[in-house]
Amino acid sequence: MLGAEVAAKIREQMRKAIVGQDTAIDYVIAALYADGHVLLESPPGLAKTLIVRTLAKAVSADFCRIQFTPDLMPSDVIGTNIFDPKTADFKLRKGPIFSQIILADEINRTPPKTQAALLEAMEERQATIDGVRLVLPFPFLVFATQNPIEFEGTYPLPEAQQDRFMMKIPLHYLQDEDEIAVLAKHHRGFRSQHLDAAGIEPVLTMDQLKAVREECDAVAVDEKILRYIYEIVSATRASRDILVGGSPRAGIALLACSKALAAMRDRNFVIPDDVKELAIPVLGHRVILRPEAEIEGLRVEQVLSTLIDHQQVPR
Repeated sequence: MLGAEVAAKIREQMRKAIVGQDTAIDYVIAALYADGHVLLESPPGLAKTLIVRTLAKAVSADFCRIQFTPDLMPSDVIGTNIFDPKTADFKLRKGPIFSQIILADEINRTPPKTQAALLEAMEERQATIDGVRLVLPFPFLVFATQNPIEFEGTYPLPEAQQDRFMMKIPLHYLQDEDEIAVLAKHHRGFRSQHLDAAGIEPVLTMDQLKAVREECDAVAVDEKILRYIYEIVSATRASRDILVGGSPRAGIALLACSKALAAMRDRNFVIPDDVKELAIPVLGHRVILRPEAEIEGLRVEQVLSTLIDHQQVPR
């Protein structure tokens, strides 16, 4: 299948710059296929920015990094009309959001008013400036980053904002040999500031991306798999440990990601393992634990893992 062939080529290019984050690489490719936004979470220095920059270069997409700060305004993100005294007229100045791949760096460091500037763009692929709706480019993907251990001067993302992200992907510290390989790579002269020197080549055109997405749409999903997805999502609403469970949008996201993962793995049908693998990345940031569960020391991943294990797997 084209999806598997293209995914292998993208992986190959991304691994020229990134070591040891294979799961994160696979999931960002799945998000690209499924037309979904991603929230990347980790302490500093684990290649969040590098993953997004490398993906953009590998798929020949326009890339723009927006540093979210407390003084950032919505117009700094989406743009505004500027008065030109020479022509006595207003001219549209588009903001950085009019790019194909956006890196919203440290998104939780800007106030909710500016965070909300992304809502329309992420959901409807358009931006409204002074009442005029402007269509965003194809593809349009937002990759946002946040640090889970630093809370001073941050503004937690509201639930509506988090729900716009198809997946939340945590990045973890590398295995011993992988981290040594990173050191060796830098010793040989690799610098993340100069990706061109890494030899990363574009391996995907926009026409090919459209073809891959059509292939993902055509992936077969048995009715039992659809029920399995529903049962996992609905179990989050019935759990005594969860205050707010997954919405129907969560089920739609889990379905889309599962179809993308199947295409990446050279299958034209979804299997239960696709759903199980992606359930926590898709649902983890959408559910809210009850205070009592947090006091008991439970984590979202633990609760979801238990719920998933209790669902009957379709045969």
